[in-house]
Amino acid sequence: MKIDLSFNAAQFDDLQLRDKTIVVIDVLRASSTITVALNNGAREIIPVASIESAVKISGSLFGEVTLRGGERNGQMIDGFNLGNSPLEYNESAVKGKSIIYCTTNGSVAMAKSRYARVLIVGSFLNLSAVVDFLSGENKDFLIICAGRLNTSGNFSLEDAVCAGMMIQKLMKNESVEVILSDSAKAAYALHKSFGRSILKMLKNSEHGKYLAEIGFVEDLKICAAVDSVPVIPIQIESKIKLRIKEELAVVSV
Repeated sequence: MKIDLSFNAAQFDDLQLRDKTIVVIDVLRASSTITVALNNGAREIIPVASIESAVKISGSLFGEVTLRGGERNGQMIDGFNLGNSPLEYNESAVKGKSIIYCTTNGSVAMAKSRYARVLIVGSFLNLSAVVDFLSGENKDFLIICAGRLNTSGNFSLEDAVCAGMMIQKLMKNESVEVILSDSAKAAYALHKSFGRSILKMLKNSEHGKYLAEIGFVEDLKICAAVDSVPVIPIQIESKIKLRIKEELAVVSV
């Protein structure tokens, strides 16, 4: 099993990601929020790359069962039903609903990955579940850290540390032979340096500080809770749903 890793999604177009096995990580907050939403009964998440796409798609769906969720600069988009805080995606708000989802970074990476053979969404919340899934697949895969597409650096410490923790757990599995690309080795090293206290790392990260400043400090605690929501969001026909055995059989053909 070779593990490759990209520290941001900007370098890819959708055709480059065709037929690959991909894990998209956006710890703060898209991956965490999607995991919470599906666990709380959301029917499906439809990730889009732009506000315009979200508006266009929502116009062709049933209003009562479809919500628009997402953010720009961390705040809810005007005209949307939900922002990007996992606290908003509680059972009463999302159960049985389809959610058209547009964020600055995470949904862009997912939309680019729509032609992947397998696309799963990873975070600290479902980390061990994702690792178990990848171990069972035992195939080469690519981790895409969503990064910060609206900044010059494009790098996100929290996404890299989460990826590094996944890699560490996979390397402990004696039944799987793991080969790391240089970027995967770098993520592994970052986890060793910053992974002892996930919450502290999030609070000290660039985006974590920004979220705290605009009133979302509680989100950091939720996003730091390792293995608190042990489910696997997986792409089925361009929509992100909870993985079940029947759906896994379909995507693995």
